[in-house]
Amino acid sequence: MNSFLEVRNLNLSLKAGMPILRSVSLNVAAGQVHGLVGESGAGKSMIGKAVLGTLPRALQVTSGEIWLDGVNLNSLPTAERRKTIGAKAALIPQDPLTALNPSKRIGPQITRRLVDILGWQKSDAEARAVELLHEVHIPDPARVMKSYPHELSGGMRQRILIASAFAAEPKLIIADEPTTALDVTVQKQILRLIAEMQQRHDTALLFVTHDLGVVSKTCDTLSVLYAGKVIEEARMRRFFTRPIHPYSAALLKATPTYTNPRGSLTPVPQSVIDATEREVREHDMRASR
Repeated sequence: MNSFLEVRNLNLSLKAGMPILRSVSLNVAAGQVHGLVGESGAGKSMIGKAVLGTLPRALQVTSGEIWLDGVNLNSLPTAERRKTIGAKAALIPQDPLTALNPSKRIGPQITRRLVDILGWQKSDAEARAVELLHEVHIPDPARVMKSYPHELSGGMRQRILIASAFAAEPKLIIADEPTTALDVTVQKQILRLIAEMQQRHDTALLFVTHDLGVVSKTCDTLSVLYAGKVIEEARMRRFFTRPIHPYSAALLKATPTYTNPRGSLTPVPQSVIDATEREVREHDMRASR
């Protein structure tokens, strides 16, 4: 597989020493959608932050490599790394209300990355922003460019973040639970829009979510995380028909389905959780030797 993003044995920990990610490896090919699935606290968002270089100061990468379009990001000086990521990758964040600056109009928030990082002329960046707002089906883009975030609905704010992410034609988009803050009806619209934009621009997409139902409809492949460790990686069809890891199988049984919406759900058995935690502890013991 020709990987656009390749994470190799990435280890991340608190500076105090507590492991957060444990030998994480994954590949995302150009034009492919790869899902990162796991419960809250599994480390999904931390992988995205490590790729984009936006980790909290309390965390540090202790080992491993992150390759983006054939370049080892960890080998680059800070300024060059930031420029490389700015040109080739972008983020669709989780909460559109907090991601947008409430004191600034929408237009400058879309064009800032184009002007400040990529050196576009302001007039060209503004024209590109209007074009993108059309692409994400926002009516009257000229008016929206002059609006403040609080004047727009949650769905419109999320569409603006999607437009902003695609502004510089990045080849990798990291979508960090982009529908969590939206109601169910708007979620479907946003998921459809992300898929439409990803296909139109032939972009690699790393989709972070805790929702297996979303993954089944949007992704080509996925990685399942538990306590910062990838316990299974698979193509979508195989995963939903023949999950290999007991924890993955238990997650599927605990997920509601459209075909049987009133069916009872089976909680993940404690025995499966205990066995998976032993697996993680054994990994940590081997790593410390």
